[in-house]
Amino acid sequence: MMTIQPAQLTHFRSLASLRPPRVAVVVAWLILLGVAMAVAILFVPWRQTAQGGGQVISLDPDDRPQQVTSLVEGRIQRFFVQDGQLVKAGDPIARIVDVDPNFLERLAAEKAEVEAQIAAIEQSRAVATIDVGRTGQLFSEGLAARRDYEQTQIKVADANAKLAEARAKLKQIEVRQRRQSAQIVTAPRDGRVQALNAEAGGALISAGTALATIAPERIERAVELYVDGRDIPLVEPGRPVRLEFEGFPAFQFSGWPAFAVGIYDGQVRSVDPTPRTDGLFRVLVEPRPGTTPWPERRFVRQGSKVLGWIQGYNVTVGYELWRQLNDFPLNFGQDRVAQKEETKAEKSSIEKKKK
Repeated sequence: MMTIQPAQLTHFRSLASLRPPRVAVVVAWLILLGVAMAVAILFVPWRQTAQGGGQVISLDPDDRPQQVTSLVEGRIQRFFVQDGQLVKAGDPIARIVDVDPNFLERLAAEKAEVEAQIAAIEQSRAVATIDVGRTGQLFSEGLAARRDYEQTQIKVADANAKLAEARAKLKQIEVRQRRQSAQIVTAPRDGRVQALNAEAGGALISAGTALATIAPERIERAVELYVDGRDIPLVEPGRPVRLEFEGFPAFQFSGWPAFAVGIYDGQVRSVDPTPRTDGLFRVLVEPRPGTTPWPERRFVRQGSKVLGWIQGYNVTVGYELWRQLNDFPLNFGQDRVAQKEETKAEKSSIEKKKK
């Protein structure tokens, strides 16, 4: 390519008079610098993360909110607690009364009648048993007919059948009495009363109707996150997790966890083997030992919302952009590298054994 010497510019007066504006030169240099920085950023390290939302739960299922239900049908006569009240296991919650106020008295009368029948049947069976022995002796001596002996045996069998029927009826009455005696509903464990079903007061209810909810105060907390199935191959027990609790200001760089502010640490405890109906997998997260403890229970209660970032492999920004544009999983390509390393290790071990 020919170059124009300064001496030759005299023949090109228009070109010699051309002077680009300083602003255009600055913009050109800025564009060039931006392109160079963008290319350089593609090679900056980046920490892969699987993001998911969830809530605070209790590790022990018995420490999760429990519904207090009615064991019998009837009508709520009285509530012994109020919303927000602390209760202990066994404290009364509500009293349930039967629609028929004389129901328990009638059950007691039926029970007494059946008990009297049982006593009469037992007495008649004892007499019949004596007759069987007496008639059997007479039959063996030839002083009684076979038919008389068989009739006494039939009477004993009939008495046994009536006695079994009466005892079964007595058990049914006792079961009904025990059920009706459970008219005072008690708290299953220590906790705070919430969601008291005051609308059921005075109305007819059936067995199994929820009366209140007991939420324990002191629990061993954990976090359940719901992660997309595309990212779940990265998640395994022991993976570090960064958590942002609801109500606590935080600043998080998902790819550069060192710049995070107001973020708490956790680790993956378990991963559900099957997803929910929406395709999200539940990941259970527990506190990470040796790190900043989670906020106190009075600030982060059971059911509080949480946003979490499960940390994965260290890659470059360019690789992460390429992966997301192609919608690949987080560990795309990592399994092949691991397999190659395992194959190399196996080959080296085999060669050492041969030597």
